[in-house]
Amino acid sequence: MIKIYHNPRCSKSRQGVALLENSGKEFKIVKYLDAVPSEKELTEIIKLLNISPIELVRKSEKIWKENYKGKELSDSEIIKAMIQNPKLIERPIIINKNKAVIGRPTENISTII
Repeated sequence: MIKIYHNPRCSKSRQGVALLENSGKEFKIVKYLDAVPSEKELTEIIKLLNISPIELVRKSEKIWKENYKGKELSDSEIIKAMIQNPKLIERPIIINKNKAVIGRPTENISTII
């Protein structure tokens, strides 16, 4: 089943949900600010996305700028920062079987559904 890591306050994330609804395919919404992924789960998502952890960070967030920007952080430390501050996780993330994309732009979602 398709899974979308969703933040209802984000317009791109809402667009992602709408695209999935219009696709007619079954999917599950994970509101990741409420159900924060575990370290293992986030590591798996990053592997599926085929990116480094820093590429999943929303670097424009105030939390990042005030606490992490300019620091030398290991991949593990970046993942821990995202778990402690889930607002830092780029969104939406869509997973379909063994493939994943960040839904920015929304058209990326069409490549895996």
